[in-house]
Amino acid sequence: MKSKVYFTKELTPEGLKKAYEALAFKPEGRVAVKISTGEAGGHNYLKPELIGALVKELKGTIVECNTAYFGKRHTTDDHRHTIADHGFNGIADVEIMDADGELEIPVNNGKHMKSNRVGQGLADYGSMLVLSHFKGHAMAGFGGALKNMSIGIASASGKIRIHTAAQSDTDFELCFKTEQDSFLESMADADMSVMDYLGRNNIVYINVANRLSVDCDCDSNPAEPEMADIGIFASLDPVALDQATVDAVYASEDPGKKALIERMESRHGIRTVEAAAELGLGSREYEIVDLDR
Repeated sequence: MKSKVYFTKELTPEGLKKAYEALAFKPEGRVAVKISTGEAGGHNYLKPELIGALVKELKGTIVECNTAYFGKRHTTDDHRHTIADHGFNGIADVEIMDADGELEIPVNNGKHMKSNRVGQGLADYGSMLVLSHFKGHAMAGFGGALKNMSIGIASASGKIRIHTAAQSDTDFELCFKTEQDSFLESMADADMSVMDYLGRNNIVYINVANRLSVDCDCDSNPAEPEMADIGIFASLDPVALDQATVDAVYASEDPGKKALIERMESRHGIRTVEAAAELGLGSREYEIVDLDR
């Protein structure tokens, strides 16, 4: 059965609201809005003026976790400064979920991981909007919903566990030596743990495909985008959502897409989508519902 993926070219607060409302989602309990708050020096992250109205309407709390790499989001104090500098405190409460500890949640029949370490603050939420800036990534090939829900919700040590395919929680250098597909498959393992923990009906997903740099929002000096913006995609299915967004990059008539495609293919980024589908997290078959018609 094909999953529905809703699409609008309208990269505005109104377009974002339209995409969310198409999902007909009725959140339960406290609502977490998982974004990337963006590394200090970066500028491609989702801007508060784009997402603010929707976050406020949901009475949502923006949630993040600290990074494993040594940047301006590695410690809670530095991360809070970066969040403030990027303007997110002005639109909602922001919680760094691993500021006060970690939570170990099971991975049931995963490919590499037996359990996943997430910020303990995840326990305080009943529902989640995974609101992702779709772009390239130096290690994962691209970042969309599946990466945002796996690496993004993992605690700092949990991020190392995913990057090393569960070989270590502390050896940061091993992240760069782990077999690539094992890392990508471990992201799918982590996704499954979060979906099972919160309940699959309690999470919805939006990818914003703008500022399509080959580099992640975690890069303090990202490359400028070489291709034009595409639009906003939304789905109840994170696998279909990421597959549809990847397909839209390939289908673009903009010759500037070449750089992003090379980044995705050189890291075999699609393996995360394949692995997530194999784990039963969603379908790679989808139907686009055009919200602009």
